[in-house]
Amino acid sequence: MTTQPVDSPDLWAGLPTLDEPPASTWEDPVPLAGPRKLALFPVGALPGWLREFVAAVAEETQTPVDLAGCIALSVLATAAGGRSVVQVRGNWREPTNLYVVVSLPPANRKSAVFGLLTDPLYEAEQQLRTLTQPAIVEAEMTARLAKEAADKATAKAASASADERDELVSTAIALAQTAESVTVPAKPQLLADDTTAETVTSRMAEQGGRISVMSAEGDIFDIIAGRYSGKPNMGVFLKGHAGDRLKVDRQTREEYIEHPALTMGLCVQPQVLDDIGRQDGFKGRGLLGRFLYSVPESLVGRRKIEPDPIPEQVMETYRRHVLDLTLFLAEWTDPAVIQLAPEAVATLTAFQARVEPMLEARGGIMGQIGDWGGKLVGATARMAALLHLAEHLTKGHTVPVAAATMRDAIALAEYFISHSLAAFDAMGADRITERARTVLEALRNHAWREVSKRDLMVKLSRSEFRTANDLDPVLALLEDHGYVRAQAVQRTGGRGRPPSPRYLVHPRLIDQTA
Repeated sequence: MTTQPVDSPDLWAGLPTLDEPPASTWEDPVPLAGPRKLALFPVGALPGWLREFVAAVAEETQTPVDLAGCIALSVLATAAGGRSVVQVRGNWREPTNLYVVVSLPPANRKSAVFGLLTDPLYEAEQQLRTLTQPAIVEAEMTARLAKEAADKATAKAASASADERDELVSTAIALAQTAESVTVPAKPQLLADDTTAETVTSRMAEQGGRISVMSAEGDIFDIIAGRYSGKPNMGVFLKGHAGDRLKVDRQTREEYIEHPALTMGLCVQPQVLDDIGRQDGFKGRGLLGRFLYSVPESLVGRRKIEPDPIPEQVMETYRRHVLDLTLFLAEWTDPAVIQLAPEAVATLTAFQARVEPMLEARGGIMGQIGDWGGKLVGATARMAALLHLAEHLTKGHTVPVAAATMRDAIALAEYFISHSLAAFDAMGADRITERARTVLEALRNHAWREVSKRDLMVKLSRSEFRTANDLDPVLALLEDHGYVRAQAVQRTGGRGRPPSPRYLVHPRLIDQTA
């Protein structure tokens, strides 16, 4: 059975016809989403000392303030992640680590910004190593002596006479158990860079369950996708964000982390986001829904030649505060619990009520990225705790988070909604809209007043629409926006293939072709 072209006058000859409603009964269609208008980074939401430094870094490096602002959040999360949690309500607690990624083209001085923001973390890391060095040396010596004593006892038991052997074997076993029980602390490490999933797991296990990956490049996504293993390895990155138990059995050793806390602060080129969207390994696993995305406009071509340098006092205040916060929280083995004031809880609850309708699959602004949107309120609580700690430093655990701080966190969340929608567009989450534009173009070109789904498939590219099912969400979107109207399927009662669904086309599309 052949299918006639949709513009053939004999296409529906002999079939029942439907009266086309007059043009006056059609309302104006709702335009499909075009390029998104991106929110400005709310630098005013940051505490004063951090706000001043972020703005000064952006000025000196002539980069979007978004870059320094987002990496500043990652710096706070590096200091607090694994060492504090925020009590939201009931049994709901959120860890204070974050995944943040900024997308910027080359030549945007990303490395310079990363260096300025992360230098105090490396300094804190070195100070922690200096503080723990005596304990490490003592433990290493104790372990060496215990091992030597156990080896000597083993050798003596092996050469002993029968009547002495049992007692010497017992002694050797006890000394071997003592040697095995001696733990040598790992050198403190806060930051990791180009590393494998296995290395991230090992570093977290060594560092009491926390580590931070900060990088001005996007190589970590290649590693997650399986650069070394040949297949995606996402387990540690999924559990490291949520704080779920992580257990890894290896040939050399077993690693177990009760509450892993991984922080990631990354800057990637826009092509990386596009590549991620094309890799099947990233789809449906939930990793992309854990990142807060920023896609600021590049300033390249419009930068000042002689910008203002960072004031020394602003630089020193930033350095001192990051050091104080990092070193203070490093002492906590049980996480510090950050409480919310009742007004802050009410503010967050009101925000959650606003977010929920946005997640509606059909019509919600975040309907196409529900996995990401579903984590937004939790991320907002995390950011509120980080802003609170930055404001109060070593006393943040003694006072509750205020409603004003929660409002600042919500301002950041609203910023990330805008930019994350654009990022997911780049990763193909909005391919339905792209395909809808393709169908609209076909409707205009052929000036169809009524068309069947089957005949649309004849005209559309099979590389974009492989099966008729690929058209369903597209036609649903076009119907929601008022471009087409589904018609009742007219069944003849005969055998064979059932009639294809048919759609009336908005007269405006036809008029535009005249």
